[in-house]
Amino acid sequence: MTVTTLQKTSEKAEKAATVEFRGLRREFGSTVALDGLDLTVQPGELLALLGPSGCGKTTALRMLAGFEHPDSGEVLVDGEDVTRVPAHRRDAGMVFQSYSLFPHLSALDNVAFGLRMRKVRTSERRSRAAELLDLVGLADKGENFPHQLSGGQQQRVALARALALRPRVLLLDEPLSALDAKVRLSLREEIRRLQQELGITTLFVTHDQEEALSMADRVAVMRAGQLEQCATPAELYGRPATPFVAEFVGTMSRIPGHLVGGLVELLGQRLPVDGEAPVVAEGDVVDVLVRPEAVQVRADDAGDAQVVATAFLGAATRVTVRLADATEVKADLPTHEAAELASGAAVTVSLPERPVLVAARAN
Repeated sequence: MTVTTLQKTSEKAEKAATVEFRGLRREFGSTVALDGLDLTVQPGELLALLGPSGCGKTTALRMLAGFEHPDSGEVLVDGEDVTRVPAHRRDAGMVFQSYSLFPHLSALDNVAFGLRMRKVRTSERRSRAAELLDLVGLADKGENFPHQLSGGQQQRVALARALALRPRVLLLDEPLSALDAKVRLSLREEIRRLQQELGITTLFVTHDQEEALSMADRVAVMRAGQLEQCATPAELYGRPATPFVAEFVGTMSRIPGHLVGGLVELLGQRLPVDGEAPVVAEGDVVDVLVRPEAVQVRADDAGDAQVVATAFLGAATRVTVRLADATEVKADLPTHEAAELASGAAVTVSLPERPVLVAARAN
């Protein structure tokens, strides 16, 4: 990285913005895209909006970009209300799922395009564009046209173009979804490195939980236009606030149990409830949500569960076990232990003696 770029990096870290969504509501006909969204993105933070299609995450991003306006609520950047400010007057750079490069312009000229629109001198805009191409690892591709670049290279050019105007906020709208798995992994690491070096406040929209958990400082999980939980990846995975978050982030099995005296009874054990128990009658059936790594499986000729499938994952093997009531449970075991559990083997299933997340019985 050049000295000039390092200076700009330092400047960027000093002016990182705070972004706030306050009570955002947006309806499209009878569809409620956002239903009172309240969310704050801290200066220099990479926050991922994660959720299924139609949850409102892209609508929220487009409101920050200025491409959509809420029916009610506010969008603030460093305390300034920008809700009705036109997109071209917002200090934000956006990278789309489709690269949206100009096919008749070289990579260098694509990166410099916004600077040209702002009447920056030719020598300065070409110098800045060259620095940014160097920053994204494409210093030798400046004269190439989009059709001469791979998908990953085109997305890097799009990222450099978004950064050329030195925006205070960077917006990424599923920028990796069109790439193959290997390129996607490499580019998400590159985006995270650049974001941290530049210290730029970044909002990243994705439906891919692995991307969100590996890249973000915090992840905001959305559902039906509302925020379910916003937390660090570790907290989301280990302490999900709702059953929806628990099942959307990572793999989760539901095991039937009964609430008895404030505890939940399942698999011949009585365990404390993590958080609030669902409102059900004493003794009613509930679902206990457990991660595969928390499930303990051991061979037992007298066991009432049976191994139905195994999947090799490297150091671990995922074992699917069918309980006596036909419930299927997934367990991640060390591969050397799982090797002893052939399909059809009788086993006993148990859980560690610690609080478990409990949900009302799924219909």
